[in-house]
Formats: sequence, C-alpha cells, structure tokens
Amino acid sequence: MAKWGQGDPRWIVEEREDGTNVNNWHWTERDATSWSKGKLREFLVGIIVENEAGRCQISELKQVEGEASCSSRKGKLIFFYEWNIKLGWKGIIKESGAKHKGLIEIPSLSEENEVDDTEVNVSKKKGDGDILKNLMKTAGTAKVREALGDYLKALKTEFTVGMILPTKATATQELTVKRKLSENTLQGSSPVPLGVRIPTVALHMTEMFDTAVEQLYSIFTVKDLVQKFSKSPAILEAEKGGKFQMFDGNVMGEYMELLTNRKIVMKWRCRNWPEEVSLFFFQNTMQQLH
Repeated sequence: MAKWGQGDPRWIVEEREDGTNVNNWHWTERDATSWSKGKLREFLVGIIVENEAGRCQISELKQVEGEASCSSRKGKLIFFYEWNIKLGWKGIIKESGAKHKGLIEIPSLSEENEVDDTEVNVSKKKGDGDILKNLMKTAGTAKVREALGDYLKALKTEFTVGMILPTKATATQELTVKRKLSENTLQGSSPVPLGVRIPTVALHMTEMFDTAVEQLYSIFTVKDLVQKFSKSPAILEAEKGGKFQMFDGNVMGEYMELLTNRKIVMKWRCRNWPEEVSLFFFQNTMQQLH
C-alpha cells in the first residue's frame, strides 16, 4: 500500500481534506418524497383553463401516493420518482351559470415515461356539463402536463443543489492559474521600497436574513432604505462607479460592481481604513438568504 500523499495518479478516488464523497464517486441518496409533495401541490393546484363556453380550475390535491429520490454516483445524478395523483376540479358554464365538479387522475408519473406521454384521466360527477369536461380533457390536460414538467425541472435543479461536490482537480487548476498570474506580476514589476510591514488576514463573513433577496439588495442601493437603517442622511449613486456616503459622511465609498439581486462589490473607507467588500445574494430552498 502506498504511503499517504504518494498515491498513484491514476487512482480515480482523490484525497480531500473534508473526507466527503471523494471525487463524487461514492453512492449518496436523498429522499425527495416530502419535498415533491409540496412542489406538486404548488404547481398543480390553482391551474385555470377558460374558453368562451366555460371556466375550470383545479381546486385541490386530493391524493398523492408514491415516492421520489435522487442519487449521486460517479459524479452523475440518478432520479427515481413514481406517483399516483388525484386532483379535484370545479367549473362553471358561462351561459347558464351552472357549476360542476370533477376529478383528474394521473395513475403513473414516473421516470419510465416522458411527461407528454403521461396518462391524464378526466372525469365529472353525474349531470350535464360535458362542455367543462371536454375543456379539462383538452386545455386542462395540457396545463397539467406542463405543470408536471415544471416539477421535474425543479427536482433536477433546485433539489439537487450541493449533491455534486467540486473536485480537487478543479480547485488545483484554479489555484495554479492564480499562482502563475501572481508570479508574472511580481517578475514584471520593479522593486518598490516598503514601509513597516503590517500583518493582515482575509476575513469572510456570511450573514443570514429572513427576507426576500430583492428587499435585501434594496437595503444597500436605495437611498431612503439606507437612511432608515442608518438613521442618518445618506448620498447614493447606485451604479457602477457611483459614489456613496453613509452615517453623516463617516463611511464613504464607491460601487465597483452591481448585479441586481445577486452581488454588490464596493470600496469603502471609514476615516483612514481602506477596505474592499463583496456581497453575494442567493436564495435557497429554505427561504433563507446568505
């Protein structure tokens, strides 16, 4: 057996300091059943279809049976889902004002079939109202399949965040590029006399706010909101290269980069303390902001 750090470079499994799912090689699985039930309700309930004869709406999720999961193996994601779904719908005939109710059944939504081929059965309680039933069979079925497609997209994007870890090769490549750029810069510059060396450290902070990302972004870019949280006059030019002053001029700086609701890069100075700050905004599935 090779000593630690002297492994064969052909080995597939790499060394990672965190010791977590090296090279995404090991099998990991996450249960998506509970998450999926909430998403199916979100995408299906409330669907409305309408024509000149009537108007129908999916009013409730009567039953959802099955399961869903996502697995990671060898850096690839594998999805499994199988659902039996029953929905309640109601509608009204415009000419007579008569109201009717019915049922939509999706007996088998699974990864074995395409969404467009998924069986969607529409039924109605006894009595007149075939106009509404036909509306749900045509436009309603199309809307239901569209919503099921939205659920599958969310399953493959939102739910899988964090399942594929960055590999050592990616991090090493990025570090090598930065190191070469740094070496070239040092070689091309002439010696400059230095003053007193002051030890410094890099500081990275993450704060969590229970609010919408749009509101949090506005706190740093809208003058009225800045004045409210600072309780003092402020001057803001929220654009690239724009200047700002806060806390009666005690804090001043410049916006270096603005990506709406995503990122703010700024230079600011408090008296004689120069600094650069980067703020990153994203919203996770738990409705918390980082």
